[in-house]
Amino acid sequence: MKKQIDLAQWDRKEHFLFFSKFEEPFFGITARVDVTKAYARSRQTDTSFFLYYLYRALKAANKVTHFRYRIAGEEVFEYETINASPTIMRPNGTFGFSYIDYDENEALFYKNAKNEIARVQQSTSLLAAMNGEDVIHFSALPWIDFTSLAHARSFTHPDSCPKISFGKMVTTAGKQEMAVSVHGHHGLLDGSHIGQFLERFQTLLDQ
Repeated sequence: MKKQIDLAQWDRKEHFLFFSKFEEPFFGITARVDVTKAYARSRQTDTSFFLYYLYRALKAANKVTHFRYRIAGEEVFEYETINASPTIMRPNGTFGFSYIDYDENEALFYKNAKNEIARVQQSTSLLAAMNGEDVIHFSALPWIDFTSLAHARSFTHPDSCPKISFGKMVTTAGKQEMAVSVHGHHGLLDGSHIGQFLERFQTLLDQ
């Protein structure tokens, strides 16, 4: 479900029109989150740490309206729910794109995610079974404690989906931390909205 934004009344109209003219309208921010409690809880519950933080990142993003805006042609739409499209590694070292529906029921989200991961790992296709704008592109680089990140982008292909990447978990001053990179279309969201996402994400990791 989605609704069209009335651009004439939208408080971001000028921002949208300005940044939409850019060859590269995306900007990115990298920050660290504390995953000490989240990692411990994932171990205690025998849950994949990747799925544990992916669920919380997607839940946090859905709570920030600006992460649910998408551009279609010259119009902007607000989706009711945003889903996940994470890259999934295969045993042979390649990867494929996946599509995982968001569900408030955490156990059901894990079940659906595991089924999709198994499907991608058994396939040879790069593209997800479903493609759409109602997603956030997720990726994990558990081998690298990165401090910044840039994405491969085709400027001729319309794209307004945020991109969130997770780095290697490291121990700092007795805490376990992880880098998180967030890229978004500047016509749809600003640094303050990424800040809201990161704050909500950290709260969910600490619960």
